Amino acid sequence: MKILITGGCGFIGSHLTELLVKRGHDVTVFDKYTFNGTLGWLENSVFKKNIKFVLGDIRDYDLVFKSTKGKDCILHLAALIGIPYSYESPLAYVRTNVEGTYNILEASKSYDISKIIITSTSEVYGTAQTKKINENHRINAQSPYAATKIAADQLALSYYKSFNLPVNIIRPFNTFGPRQSLRAIIPSIICQIIKKEKFMVLGNLKPTRDFTYVNDTCLAFEKLINFKKSFGEVINIGSNNNISIKNLAEKIISLMNSDIKIKISKHKTRNKKTEVDYLRCDNSLSLSKLRWKPGYNFEEGLQKTIHWFIKNYKSSYDNSTFKK
Repeated sequence: MKILITGGCGFIGSHLTELLVKRGHDVTVFDKYTFNGTLGWLENSVFKKNIKFVLGDIRDYDLVFKSTKGKDCILHLAALIGIPYSYESPLAYVRTNVEGTYNILEASKSYDISKIIITSTSEVYGTAQTKKINENHRINAQSPYAATKIAADQLALSYYKSFNLPVNIIRPFNTFGPRQSLRAIIPSIICQIIKKEKFMVLGNLKPTRDFTYVNDTCLAFEKLINFKKSFGEVINIGSNNNISIKNLAEKIISLMNSDIKIKISKHKTRNKKTEVDYLRCDNSLSLSKLRWKPGYNFEEGLQKTIHWFIKNYKSSYDNSTFKK
C-alpha cells in the first residue's frame, strides 16, 4: 500500500513510519521543512533509505496536493501540539491544525484514496463528565489547541458526509515513549531525575491522565488502516486506566531509585478554567471494532521509556544525534 504520513518525522509519526515500512508498505513522509533539511527522528533511522521524504509546510496546498497524488492511504499527524504555546499564538494553531487538515481533505477529493485517518486528541473532551470517556462524550475545548483539533475533526467528518470521503478520526489519549518531547510530563519527570536535580519542578499534581505506550498507539493506526467496514467514525485509543500526576511522578521516582523531591511551580500550573482535571478512556469501541487493546502494561512502557532516555538523553536534546 502507498501511504502518506504527515508529521512522520515527529514522536508518534516516526515510530508509525518505521512500523509501516517494516510491514512492507511504500511510505512517503511529509514533514516540516527546516533550513538544514534534517529529518527529525528519522534522520538516523535504519529504515531511512526505504522512506520517501517531502519537506515542506502542511499549509502549502499545492505541495500537499502533489504529495497526495497516487497514494492509497493518508495518515494525517502533522499539527502544532504544545498546549501552553497555543495560549500565546492561537492563530498559528488555526493555520496549521485547521488549514493543514483542510489541505489534506481537499487534495484527497481529487484522488481515489481508500482511507484517510485524521489524528485527534483526548484534549477535545476537556475534563471528563463521566467515569470513562467514550466517543459520544461531549466535546469541550479548554485551550486554543483543543479548539483547533475539534475544528479539524469536525471538518473531516463534514467531508465524509458532504463528499463521501473515506475518513476516520483516531483519537489517542496520552501517548508516551521514546523520542517524546521534553514538554510532555513523562519525559520531563524522567529527565529531571537524570540531571540529578535537587527538586523535580512540576505543576498541578491532581489531574489524571490515561497513558498508552507509543508502540501500542502505532498498532492502533495499523488496525484502523486495515479496517474497511465503516467510515465517518471517531475511535478512542487508550488504556482504560488513569493515574494522577502525583502518583505518576512517585512511580517514576521509585523505578529510577531516586530521592528527588517534588516542588510545585505556579509557572507550570494551568489556570482553573483551562486545566483538564480528569481523563480516562473508554476503549470498548477500539476493542470491538479494531480488535485493539494495549499490549504493554503501563509499568513495562515506563521501563522502556526510562531506559531509552537514560541511554539517549543530552541536555540539548538534539534528536538528530540519537541512536534508534
